[in-house]
Amino acid sequence: MKDITASKSYSSEEVRNGFVVPLMEEFYTIQGEGFHTGLSAYFVRIGGCDVGCHWCDVKESWNPDTHSPTPISKIVDNASKYSDTIVVTGGEPLTWDMTPLVNSLQQKGMKVHVETSGAYPLTGNWDWICLSPKKTAPPKSEYYASAHELKVIVHNQNDFKWAEQHAVKVGKKCQLFLQPEWSKREEMMPLIVDYVMKHPHWRVSLQTHKYLNIP
Repeated sequence: MKDITASKSYSSEEVRNGFVVPLMEEFYTIQGEGFHTGLSAYFVRIGGCDVGCHWCDVKESWNPDTHSPTPISKIVDNASKYSDTIVVTGGEPLTWDMTPLVNSLQQKGMKVHVETSGAYPLTGNWDWICLSPKKTAPPKSEYYASAHELKVIVHNQNDFKWAEQHAVKVGKKCQLFLQPEWSKREEMMPLIVDYVMKHPHWRVSLQTHKYLNIP
């Protein structure tokens, strides 16, 4: 776990126990991808990630030291003003212990979703887990039984095989999605459409928020 407490007024214990997290940004918008596409939700983007996807569109989230250590009480207060659906994303949010944040949001009656690579231990009793496995840091085994949604980013044709390797590990009720990597969407989208039509247990996910030009 990173040390984000240098020159800050929070203790390393508060960070370690999940009561303070490096908050990159928070905003109210429309969920643009996966199972809950089209749903209004409040997004909480947590800083810190060492998974290192070369096509990541939020690389500025990787270094937690560049984001303000924020008490989770402040995040809960802000979120409660906008929505009863909260999406925690990153970065890789599970770099940190998410249990206090999830519990605090749920105590306010909110449903809490997470978008994760599964590279770090699973913490928090989430209402929805979107597992998006990455080749640079494959998921820990505990995620497969817990995932409600498997979303695989397709950057090249080899990613279809990668997707199936994970699909056989998740539960039968887990929703399966293939999503083109944004910079390769024109090339990969026809292949994804063809694959889903031949393998209907999969569904297509698009980053519709980018088409709509919203956060």
